[in-house]
Amino acid sequence: MKLILSDTPLNISSEISNGIKYIDLSELKIANCVGCFGCWTKTPGKCVIRDDAVKVYPLIAESDAVIYVSRIKYGGYDTVMKTMLERAIPIQMAFIRLLDGETHHVQRAVALKKAVIIAYGDTGEEEREVFRRLAERNAKNMSFKSWRIVFVNENETESAVMEAVKEWRK
Repeated sequence: MKLILSDTPLNISSEISNGIKYIDLSELKIANCVGCFGCWTKTPGKCVIRDDAVKVYPLIAESDAVIYVSRIKYGGYDTVMKTMLERAIPIQMAFIRLLDGETHHVQRAVALKKAVIIAYGDTGEEEREVFRRLAERNAKNMSFKSWRIVFVNENETESAVMEAVKEWRK
């Protein structure tokens, strides 16, 4: 399965085919993670907060290709995407592994995936560099097989998504 997660509505539904799931996170009710670690101790692999996030993080785990679409805010993901990524912690285990001299979580039945991160907004090079470092850490922690970042202005977001989808069809 291939997954597109966006923090903003995209007019791409007519371009999406079978095997590709598009989720507009801004349309969902997703609470902040409260850091209880219930997903690791009380209900392993399942968040104790019952909202729309519980439908999304299993899709993240299953997908073999993902496109994250997020505005860059202070060198990081904007609130909607950041909240969803934090709520996806049930797809990781409490255990730690060493990778390239760094500690990262062990994944819980997560498909290796190719990721494209489409980062939009009016940003400077310094903010982009901070975002690159964050995305690199996320990629290692989430065991991405491959990943890349595409920086675009807001009005170029949909076309950047469609370019990434075309690559999936090759």
